[in-house]
Amino acid sequence: MPDASSAATNGRASADASSTDGESFPLDRPVPTTLDDIRVPVEDDLDAFRSYFREAMRSDHMLLDKVTQYVLWQKGKRIRPILVLLSAQACGGAATDQTHRAAALVELLHTATLVHDDVVDDAEERRGVFSINALWKNKIAVLLGDFLLSRGLLLSLDHDDYSVLHTLSDAVRRMSEGELLQIEKSRLLDIDEETYFRIISDKTASLISACTKSGAVSVTDDEALIERMDEFGETLGLAFQIRDDLFDFSAEDAGKPIGIDLQEKKMTLPLIVALREAGRREKKRILAIVDQDEKDRDDLRTIADFVDEYGGIEHARRKMESLAADARSLLSALPPSEARASLAGLTEFAIQRSR
Repeated sequence: MPDASSAATNGRASADASSTDGESFPLDRPVPTTLDDIRVPVEDDLDAFRSYFREAMRSDHMLLDKVTQYVLWQKGKRIRPILVLLSAQACGGAATDQTHRAAALVELLHTATLVHDDVVDDAEERRGVFSINALWKNKIAVLLGDFLLSRGLLLSLDHDDYSVLHTLSDAVRRMSEGELLQIEKSRLLDIDEETYFRIISDKTASLISACTKSGAVSVTDDEALIERMDEFGETLGLAFQIRDDLFDFSAEDAGKPIGIDLQEKKMTLPLIVALREAGRREKKRILAIVDQDEKDRDDLRTIADFVDEYGGIEHARRKMESLAADARSLLSALPPSEARASLAGLTEFAIQRSR
């Protein structure tokens, strides 16, 4: 598993690096950067994934089936299954039944974690609609998450997809550890940059890397290629999370209202860097605001202005763009294909998206 902090600070290769077979990967050529265009190479595979996913969500229990139908209705971007399918196609030329099952397992696990997260955060909305716990209360939400997790595990076990199951199970372990570490450190407000990257590596990048690795595992036994796709997903996941963190300091973005992380006392990269650069008195003043249980809009604007003034936003943007370039360079060893171009485009989408 790549070291998250070193991945963030050391460029592995230039963005136009040559591949191992001597072919240059010309990233300045047009690549798809909208989700509609990115998923074009795997549209047929997405249909197969949806079939597996819908079947795994079915239940003879009337209430459970009603709740799962509500989850299916929400849909979402399906970025993680798309990553599985594109990675498989980029590594092997054609997705397999195991690939489709891996994509379904990823989405089941991801959905289960979102349902549980809403319970932990006492969130009433998810993607602009009522959360499961808001409509059916916490007990049903927790049990639904458990049901989705078990269905994903059985989907793999019933078909002996042990390598994929091991990869995704390890990701779930890391996600839990990352979340717990963030909670622990947020209480103390003492997260440094190294700890931050450890948290987001486990909490976010672990599942992204599990997607790209599972896709590769489903079509090839080439250990070097599988490891490269694992590293690509890890690096992409770090850039993806930093983009999310930057939303917290931008009033321009409508996808995530300013201050959500700050309200929860989460120490993200822009704030960590600004606190490191500020003097003792200014740092103490800002930390006192961050530590408040309730913050009004003026408090949030004060923190955002502080982060901008001390270079936190600019530093985070540079890190994000560097990680995206590193992720693209890791694709250079793959043979040219529409799937590889879409993976490159997805790195751009990850850092340019508005929500």
